[in-house]
Amino acid sequence: MFPIDFPLEQLQLYPATTRVLDPFCGRGTTIYAARLAGVPAVGVDVNPVAVAIARAKLAKASLASVVGLAQTLLSEAVGDIPQGEFWRWCFHPDTLHEIVTLRHKLLYINDTPASVLLRAVILGALHGPRNVGEPSYLSNQMPRTYASKPDYAVKFWKARDLNPIRVNALTVIRKRAERLLSELPPKAGGRVVLGDAATSIEQIRSRFDLIVTSPPYYGMRTYVSDQWLRAWFIGGPPEVPYATATVGQITLQPNQAAFTSALAMTWRAVARRSQMGAKLAIRFGALPSAKIDPEKMIVASLLESAAGWAVRDVCPVQPPAKKNRQASQFRKAGAAVSEVDVTAELVLRTRR
Repeated sequence: MFPIDFPLEQLQLYPATTRVLDPFCGRGTTIYAARLAGVPAVGVDVNPVAVAIARAKLAKASLASVVGLAQTLLSEAVGDIPQGEFWRWCFHPDTLHEIVTLRHKLLYINDTPASVLLRAVILGALHGPRNVGEPSYLSNQMPRTYASKPDYAVKFWKARDLNPIRVNALTVIRKRAERLLSELPPKAGGRVVLGDAATSIEQIRSRFDLIVTSPPYYGMRTYVSDQWLRAWFIGGPPEVPYATATVGQITLQPNQAAFTSALAMTWRAVARRSQMGAKLAIRFGALPSAKIDPEKMIVASLLESAAGWAVRDVCPVQPPAKKNRQASQFRKAGAAVSEVDVTAELVLRTRR
């Protein structure tokens, strides 16, 4: 996972930074690091679930306003209840009615800091493990950390006789909001844009002097089906879009050359929105099965962009200890992903 230490270190290296950009912002790690440093930031991502969470990293609202909004939205039940065996096993009927009501009303109200934060709080609580004590998640025990496919999940619940318990949505929201909102740093400004990196950056009017990002690693794809429940909550369909990758995802390129060219297009767009002398810090990697050198691919993409980026430093990233790797939860975890940090400086701006 993209660690917050990486953007924080870059911000410490360049204390005169006035505006930060992350063209592949994901869930907003760079955006939040910039907020901690008191610097405005703009993020772009093609994944709507990631964008909903990243936008909350910029928002500021009181606990009372977030919980009060949830209470107001829950005052009258609305929305169509999804049908099917999965939904009957995943949520208690009363809890599902509350989730559907919140989903429906959040889809049709104008975004405010409170609604942005409330949406993110619910996305984090939508599914997860069943606690021994007071519930922290709205769903039945999930067999995976991501949204399990319906057939697999129902089989898991039936085999263990795990019926969904009644979870009060407002109680879970209040508990999570208390923890998440208690020590929010001051607002620093900025926004998060939903869309393709290169196209969206062309439409941004701001100028940036620090870009910190981690593009999708070569050989990896984020499938909508892996987070289909959260995608449903923010407006997606109530069924799994099997074998569907995020539309516009850069890793859909058919080969290494096309992937490199797509990255080059992004670096070109970033250069057009950057101040002369802007610094670009990239953490990049590749699956071992991809059999490519991440350093060579990133450097090649910067050269192909012909946008004036001069590579200043390349530093291999030490893999985490095996016990600290997320893959350690599986019995046969393969080799760690090979990662590299590449930094560059804008020394020549190209014309549009």
